[in-house]
Amino acid sequence: MSGLAKKNIRQEGVLPGFEKISRFHNRELDMDMVKILPGEYYVTKSDEIIATVLGSCVSVCIRDRKSGVGGMNHFMLPDGNKNDANWKYNKITRAARYGTDAMEHLVNEIMKHGGKRNNLEFKLCGGGRIMASMNDIGKKNIDFIKKYMEMEGYAAETEDLGSIHPRKVRYFPMTGKLQVMKLRSLHNDTIIKREVDFQQELDTAPDAGEIELF
Repeated sequence: MSGLAKKNIRQEGVLPGFEKISRFHNRELDMDMVKILPGEYYVTKSDEIIATVLGSCVSVCIRDRKSGVGGMNHFMLPDGNKNDANWKYNKITRAARYGTDAMEHLVNEIMKHGGKRNNLEFKLCGGGRIMASMNDIGKKNIDFIKKYMEMEGYAAETEDLGSIHPRKVRYFPMTGKLQVMKLRSLHNDTIIKREVDFQQELDTAPDAGEIELF
């Protein structure tokens, strides 16, 4: 089978708007895996894995317990308007690069594809302080997501937030399983560079159960 044919098979069942998100087949689990980067989110109705790597960023994993439709986001900053405390009421059309946008996009997309508010299950992870010389962006993200959850009337089923460690995350929306691997802080250079580069881009661009450790 050609490489192109394999790619076409993996596009089957991909929801509109998510065709360009990086994806590949995980041989270990024999499942398709989608990898999201800072500022991205992904929603699926298929039995596949959503993965990312988090430093000070936060990812929120959400699914409808009954239908299985669910997804994950990956945001680095709470809000683009640092001077506006009324983040809940900002009406914005930016990409899902800030927490306010990322949550609105993810929840709305899940509900668009059949999710019901009363059935939503939330799992939170990330927000590590991996850059000791910089402001604690991770804590700001944690404070944001907890405030957001409280104001929207949501409760997290489980969370893995804070510490000094980056995390490798895998989420299985169909079952709700969340896997988190803590990475050694000694090897953070790639993650730090990615987050610094992404923050510079933001500054200039318009615009079911416990966590399983693996």
